[in-house]
Amino acid sequence: MDEKTCPAFKRCGSCQLLDLPYNRQLLIKQSKVKRLLSRYKRPEKIVGMKNPYHYRNKVQAAFGVSRGRIISGVYQSSSHKIVSADGCLLEDKKADEIIADIRKMCPNFKIKAYDEKSETGQLRHVLVRRGFETGEIMVVLVTAREELRSANSFVNELLRRHPDITTVVQNINGGFTSLVLGERQKILFGKGYIEDVLCGLKFRISPKSFYQVNPVQTKVLYNKAIGYADLSGEETVFDAYCGIGTIGLCAASHAKKVVGVELNKTAVSDAKRNAELNGITNAEFYAADAGLFMENAAQNGQRPDVVFMDPPRAGSSIKFLKSLLKTAPEKIVYISCNPETMARDLAFLTEDYAVDKLCPVDMFPHTEHIECVCLLKRKKGEKAL
Repeated sequence: MDEKTCPAFKRCGSCQLLDLPYNRQLLIKQSKVKRLLSRYKRPEKIVGMKNPYHYRNKVQAAFGVSRGRIISGVYQSSSHKIVSADGCLLEDKKADEIIADIRKMCPNFKIKAYDEKSETGQLRHVLVRRGFETGEIMVVLVTAREELRSANSFVNELLRRHPDITTVVQNINGGFTSLVLGERQKILFGKGYIEDVLCGLKFRISPKSFYQVNPVQTKVLYNKAIGYADLSGEETVFDAYCGIGTIGLCAASHAKKVVGVELNKTAVSDAKRNAELNGITNAEFYAADAGLFMENAAQNGQRPDVVFMDPPRAGSSIKFLKSLLKTAPEKIVYISCNPETMARDLAFLTEDYAVDKLCPVDMFPHTEHIECVCLLKRKKGEKAL
């Protein structure tokens, strides 16, 4: 494979390993997982990508002003200085084209980029999401206030240049915050969401929905996780941190019942719609704290056979892990985007469980990040707390 170079490599900081051959990157990640997790189980060989470029189907760009010109790109590491991401080797090419055209169009429609120092201007960020299988494209214009100058004309010109865009949404974020998206939004064109297909199922993706950014490796990861669970069709499965229901719904055809729990109410609404969209009737989704939900389930005698858990980078809370031990499922399938917090959580869980299988998956080529999936089985003789 020909290795590629990026002119913004040293200034951007997003691709810490881009200057290394891809095979070398995989060896480094394999070594890190082995160092952190081999005391629980020797990891399988890391699953890499055949083509580790332009895999991100979610692209967001910060907009700002430099020397009187509108600029866009990513924030330089540990700063709010914007570095151009034109031609980024990780991002979807079509998304990059759309963002570049929006930047060029703004002066013609008298749309000014937001200036953090003076708190003037309108456009703060642009987010583009593209369905890998469907090709549907969502553009989200994040503005500092509700008024967007010449919005209709601007959207019409954008659609003329990119007729494959299926929806355009304006998100209003007027706060002084590091968060990209605000609470309010309005649809400027289309339905306000896109749909994509993953593992044979259709999923609705809203501007705020969590959906893995690497669709090729997500399929690998989920197939590995569901394969580890080795479901017979008779199990009750809990999907903790379920997001829009991707893992639970992919597992539903292999299980008797799936129960998903997620704190984000919008994501839970999407999960319920996704179940309906696919005609899945054996899945339920609840908006609740995963730890409290698991604890209440244990108190009510509702013990799952299998629990899928996919926590954020910070890992799980002790509260959740304790509730998990109380419910005492026969199997736990733990998906993690941070092997360091996974190691910490496994130290707690392996009091009652043994790690049976462990595999790293390279979801984020050219970066230091690694996704891991492991199967834990309850030790014989261990009972629910």
